[in-house]
Amino acid sequence: MKPAAPSEFIKRGGLVAGAGGGMGLAIANSLIEAGANIVLADIKPEPANIADGPGRAIYLQGDLSQAEFSRQAVSRAQEHAGRFDFLVNTVGVWWGEEDVSLVDIDLGVWDRVFENNLDSMMLTARHAVPLMQKNGGGAMLLFSSIQALRGDALAQDAYSASKGAIRALSKSFAIQFAGDNIRCNTIVPGYVWTGMMGRLEGKPERRQEMQDIIPLKRFGTVADIAGACLFLLSDSASFITGTELIIDGGTTARP
Repeated sequence: MKPAAPSEFIKRGGLVAGAGGGMGLAIANSLIEAGANIVLADIKPEPANIADGPGRAIYLQGDLSQAEFSRQAVSRAQEHAGRFDFLVNTVGVWWGEEDVSLVDIDLGVWDRVFENNLDSMMLTARHAVPLMQKNGGGAMLLFSSIQALRGDALAQDAYSASKGAIRALSKSFAIQFAGDNIRCNTIVPGYVWTGMMGRLEGKPERRQEMQDIIPLKRFGTVADIAGACLFLLSDSASFITGTELIIDGGTTARP
């Protein structure tokens, strides 16, 4: 999938939430390199490898599951670019051995996973939509996971349920705000090599086992995700809303 032409993004603005590394940072860097003026926000410290233009970037550190910080991040993005054209939210946590079957999970873990994975989506969109309405339209991308499409013998119920809820929320946004020329789509990544996959370091057999599940026989890269996102944010995708783009190397197409 070919990324959108840079000229489409020059002087446009928005927020990339969860941009402290991994997929979020790759998407933010692609937008900056395409000329967009954006705010990057994450609970993590500012990364050293934010792209150096031509677009202008500001980094904000804070918890996007908290209403006030989400409001500030969206507001700062509007001030920074003078307009608000897009919201990309990649925020998500996976808590491994703490995230287990619903009959065993600690309720505090359940609540916190939903706060991170779902509340951050709702809160950033809550503040972004009015700005897009004033701007005459815009585009949102919310990140789910292939875990929202299937069950798993290794239960991770809070993660899976929260990611499924994101799909439903995204479709609701798409229908609610289509009349305002605001599009909303869901990115559904499969196994993408990011910091979240660090659990496989030092486990070559497990890494190979997971890689063999993928029909393309490799993990996805953050560049694979960023290119698809630029397309969905671009004018070339102006008739695409309320749907999901599965980026998983064919994993969910397996029989």
